[in-house]
Amino acid sequence: MENPRTEIPGELGTGSLLAQLRRWLAEGRYPAGTRLAEESVAQDLGVSRTPVRLAFRTLAQEGLLESAGKRGFVVRSFSGDDVRCAVEVRGVLEGLAARRLAERGLGAADVRAVPAAAGGAKGIVLLPLDRFVFGHWLPQSTQTVHLLGASIGAWRMALACRRSGGGADAALAQLAEDYITQSYPHAPGRMPTAAVVTEHFSRKLEERLGTCAAELLSHPRFRLHVFTSRGRGLLHHAGRLRQPVGWAAAFAANAVHRKALGGWLERIVFADPREPLPLALADYPTRQVPLGAHNLTPAVLASCTIPFVLEAVRDVPGGPPGTYWDGGITDYHLHLDYGGFDDGVVLYPHFGPHVVPGWLDKPWKRRHAATDALSRVLLLAPRDEWIAALPGGKLPDRRDFKAWGDDEAGRQAVWRRAHGEAQRLADEFAEWVARGGRPGQGVEVEPLP
Repeated sequence: MENPRTEIPGELGTGSLLAQLRRWLAEGRYPAGTRLAEESVAQDLGVSRTPVRLAFRTLAQEGLLESAGKRGFVVRSFSGDDVRCAVEVRGVLEGLAARRLAERGLGAADVRAVPAAAGGAKGIVLLPLDRFVFGHWLPQSTQTVHLLGASIGAWRMALACRRSGGGADAALAQLAEDYITQSYPHAPGRMPTAAVVTEHFSRKLEERLGTCAAELLSHPRFRLHVFTSRGRGLLHHAGRLRQPVGWAAAFAANAVHRKALGGWLERIVFADPREPLPLALADYPTRQVPLGAHNLTPAVLASCTIPFVLEAVRDVPGGPPGTYWDGGITDYHLHLDYGGFDDGVVLYPHFGPHVVPGWLDKPWKRRHAATDALSRVLLLAPRDEWIAALPGGKLPDRRDFKAWGDDEAGRQAVWRRAHGEAQRLADEFAEWVARGGRPGQGVEVEPLP
């Protein structure tokens, strides 16, 4: 079999080499049943045979290749059951997105918006899928796509707009490395202070976003919208005494009704000024303000500011004065009315089947149910069986910092393994959309619970 050589600048590191081979396998460059020879693949990649040999072993462990004994490795054939075992597609079964999928399948040109939820380290498992969607799939289309993010979702969506330096693929790969290896000075046996975390985290955001803010916000097709929470009442000013009392009052108000939380926290959306976010946002007290190069980094920092873990952000430029907190508090999973996207679908890579309105709604299970507001949403999420096979039988989360304590190498190894396993989500989705993205081709649309 002849393969045209792909020009790849520089010598690939092991991680980049693996990512490139996974992508080629997903795109069908090496069809199922093909025997892979180290020498020819090394020539395709422009590297020596040794890293290719190591990559083959890793891909075999991941189930993408099969050993052929002395003949090396062959590309594994995937059955429909194989494709179903990691990623699942969910939607409101009588919703517009599910009907559209059944009639036409899913193509890159169908996507009008991509929400990205808060959730901290859980977002690590979505980054390989992000890299395929933004680095390789959506560039095949020409329509405007709105990117909505809260907390780590805001960071993910901002980097999805990168075009230089390897584009979104490279930027999101760097985000995975940054998030996995994050480390903060602290006393042995104790968690780092909020001041220390804020200082180091804000420097990292400035390095990754601030230096290219104008580029990120001038993407010809993507429109970025960053969700934050602005404090009211006792939460309007941060303080050692005011903050605990204010959060307790906010929790109590939210327990009565979600809109009652608006007395304590206002939703502030830093929105791309070139095109308004076509959503009503009437479900909660909201203001939209222009997002620009001058306030991108502080807006994303505010959106990521977990109470008691980071220090609150004061007076984000361009926004109403006050104290800003994590956007996930008001909009944990961005359960919004997406009816404004009336000519396409909302593609939602997510780490679970539920779309929970706010972080304080987590105890109230009745608020986790799908609503008609999600009728245009197609949610992509890992299956429970796939999650159960991860280290500890769970997704990475913020509690791992405390669980692993001073053993940062141990935590990083577990998170890195989860991220590596998540490449399977991207590969399966890539294979599905390459076949037309229709139900019954290894993937069925399951109901949003």
